[in-house]
Order: sequence, then structure tokens, then C-alpha cells
Amino acid sequence: MTKHSSLDKRRGLRARGLLACGVALLLAACSDLGFLRTGPDISNGPPTTINGNAITKTKAALPVPKRKTSSALIKASQKENTRIIAAYGGVYTNRQVENQLAQIVSRLVAKSEDPSQRFQITILNSPTVNAFALPGGFLYITRGLIALANDGSEVAAVLAHEMAHVTSQHGQQRLQQARKSEIVAKAVQGVISDTSTIESIRQQRQLAFAAFTQQQELDADKVGVKNSALAGYDPFAASRFLETMANYQSYRTTATVAKSNDGPNFLSSHPSTPSRIQKARAAARQFGAPGIGSSDKQGYLTSIDSMIFGDDPAEGFVRDRSFFHPQLLFTFSVPSGYVIENTREAVLATAGNGDAVRFDGVDLPAGVTLPQYLTSGWLNGLDPSSISSFTVNGSEAASATAAVNNWSFKITVIRSATSTYRMIFATQSPSTSFDRAVSSTVSSFRTLSQAEARNLSPLRIRIVKVKSSDSVSSLAGAMRGLVANPPEAFMVLNGLKRGERPAAGSLVKVIYDGNSG
Repeated sequence: MTKHSSLDKRRGLRARGLLACGVALLLAACSDLGFLRTGPDISNGPPTTINGNAITKTKAALPVPKRKTSSALIKASQKENTRIIAAYGGVYTNRQVENQLAQIVSRLVAKSEDPSQRFQITILNSPTVNAFALPGGFLYITRGLIALANDGSEVAAVLAHEMAHVTSQHGQQRLQQARKSEIVAKAVQGVISDTSTIESIRQQRQLAFAAFTQQQELDADKVGVKNSALAGYDPFAASRFLETMANYQSYRTTATVAKSNDGPNFLSSHPSTPSRIQKARAAARQFGAPGIGSSDKQGYLTSIDSMIFGDDPAEGFVRDRSFFHPQLLFTFSVPSGYVIENTREAVLATAGNGDAVRFDGVDLPAGVTLPQYLTSGWLNGLDPSSISSFTVNGSEAASATAAVNNWSFKITVIRSATSTYRMIFATQSPSTSFDRAVSSTVSSFRTLSQAEARNLSPLRIRIVKVKSSDSVSSLAGAMRGLVANPPEAFMVLNGLKRGERPAAGSLVKVIYDGNSG
């Protein structure tokens, strides 16, 4: 959840009509990057950089023909660059990590399909596991992906994949495909008035575009494996990290919110993980058997020691089933069975039965009461007779109910000393247990003292050397209370298979509270 400065009037505007779209919009938190994820290079761009710092790059041994660059794509990328950095929490600055990435990028560029290509690489301050590219050589890698990787060869595999998108001009291809598809769709829609047919055309167009990008992803995997192997890295790192990401996704399943099923999403536009793993292994075998190439595990893990893990301090902290915000000075908890996810737009929590809650902030004009806000038009399906006023641990509050499209909502607005917050609860099966969950969550909201706020600290990665007496349970014990299912979290974060025990003397990652370190 963002700082108070970003809890502005725009958030109130977004709320208008929120409930009319049902729980899918209620829980929406992903930014849409559209087709501007990959693209061609720009021949006269800035030197290759990491977070704006120039890095040394080996020049091409032979001259490489320059490609014709789409100025429209480059301009769009430059504009998108600013939006992406803002959407992903800004730039993450860590000199140790930047130096490690600089070494990896320098080796990759020298052996890439176009060593004259210039890249601008940004580390995004986000706990999500992601990496992508934009036309013009803009590459992005999140703090969350860096934390999940276990050696330099795995990060090299990710960056080589994104570089392959750039040098293969996938952005230009996707733009052309999107334009052709749009022209055909508009022509058909011009003579068809049946809405169901038009919707079918729209979905088919989405699926065709998703299938097109699947081949691009496979092509980028193959080129990425080749380039990382030529740079001296373990070519099997790509398949290994794909497995780690699949295991991480499985681990996170219970900690992620429900997503809309209204069409192809990010996962549907990429090959299935088992398919990608198999093909990545086949590409790696072209260079030899497992064990070839360098991984630089020790150097990489050493570089991420003490790096922030999970939520950024400015976004507040999730601890078990509680959320704390040391800057806005508040906390609340959700009942057992709910899992919290902190996003820049809101704090979200879901239960196994599909019940959900969204917590965010709203700016109220001076003089507007909480009941007046509830009836100001942003809330569809409102039952005016349900509005009531009360206090929550000394803070003014008001609540109401609403019903839209088979969904029942309970909304509570709480005004603290400096801010106003909303809790929007949703269910398709109203029950006494749902009512109890609403009541306990609302009543848990309270103001933090300055002393409590000072004692809050972000989670960090600690690199430790495994002792002969250590086990998964003992090493994971340091993460107890800080992450869900510590033993499984430890296994996933360290790329260990079920039943595998870390070797004595090896380095592993554990997560700890900064105040306890």
C-alpha cells in the first residue's frame, strides 16, 4: 500500500462503479503493460546502464548491421518507462546488487546476437517475480526475482531471454500483429450488430494474439540459453530457474488473490511452465551435459546478503494475518483462513471460500461526513437504510451494505487522525461466519504508537553457511512467524527439491526481520 501522499483523489474516482463490476474489479491490482513488453534496439541510444550507471561492455569483434528502428515504438517505450517505474515502486538502489548485475550483463552483451546493442537496465523496487523488456533496449528486473534466484547463471538466463526479445525485434512484430488484428476486428464489427458475435470476435482476437506471443517466448528461451552458454554460464540455469518459479508460484497459490477470468491473461500468453522447462533443457543439451558452465553461486548470494525481501518499507508490512503501516501509523488483522497480499493500490485479503476484503485510502473533502461519503454516488447497489455510525478504537467510522450481481458487500469507512480508509468486504454466500469476519477485521483497526512504528522493520535476506548439524527445519526456524509455512518457503527460496537437504558448507538464504538481525 502506498504512502499517504499517493492516497489521492484519483483513488476516490477509481472507486466509482467499483461494485458494479463484482469481485473481479474489487480485487484488481495488476498493471496492464499491454503489448509494449519487448522490442527492437535503438542504434543511437544511451550506453548500457544499470539503474542509470554506465557499465563496461565488450565491443563486437565484427561490425553488426544496424536495424531500422521504429521511432513510434521508441517514443512509446520512453513514455512507458516512466509509468512502469512508478507502477513497480520506483528504482531499487543497492550497489552490491548493481555491481553483480553489471558483471552479468557485460558478459551477455559481448556474446549476444548484436553486441552493439545498448541496454538500459532498471531494478524495480517490487517484491513480485518479474522481468520484461520494452522497445529501445529498456530491460527491467524486479527485486523479487533477484531474491528468488540462487546464482548468477539463473539471472543471466533471465536477462539473456529479455535481451533476445530486443535483438529479435519482437516488439515490432507484436505491434504489427496487433494493428492487423484490430483492423480486421473493426471491419467485421462495422457490419455486425449482434453483441454476442462481436464479443466472440474480440475473444478470438485475444487468443490469436496470445498464441502469437507464445512462440516468441519459446524463441527467446532458445536464444537466451544459447547466449548465456556462449557467455560461459551454465546453460541449464534457465530450466532450473523455471522450475524454481513454478515451485514459488505453487507456494504462493494460497497467498494470491483471485484473478478475473474475462480473457487471456499474462500466463495464457506464455507457454506452460512444463513445456518451457522441457524445451529449455533440450536447448541446453546442445552445449553439453549438466555441470558445464559457471554458476557463480557464492558471488551472487554474497551480493544479495541483507537485501530487502517482500514489502517495501514505504508500503507497510504484512506479518502473518496482520498489516502494519509505520508511516501512516495504523494496523489491522484479518481472521484465520484469510491470506493478506499488500499491493501499491490496496491491501487485499482472501479466504479459501472466495470471500474477500479490500482495504485502501480515500481523500474526503473538508466537511464531508462518513455517511455522506457512503451516499455520494461511488457505491452501486447501496442500501441507504443500512448506514450506521460508530467508533473503532477511538476512530470515527460508518458502515453500509450493498448488493450487485449476486455479490453481497459490507463497506466500512474509518477516519483516523490524518487519513480516511475503506474496508470493502465481498461474498457470494452471506453467512454468520462472514459477518463475524467483517466484525473482527473492522474492530482490529487501531492507531500505532510512535514506539510501535519504530520497532517495525522490513524483512531481509540473510546468507548463512550450512553447518553439518543444520536441517531444513532448523534453518527455516529463523523465518517462523515471518513467512507462511517456513520449511516450504525455505525450500522454494533455495531451489531445493522435496526431501533434499542443503549440503554442509553451502550458502543458503533465510529471511529475517531487520530488527532481529
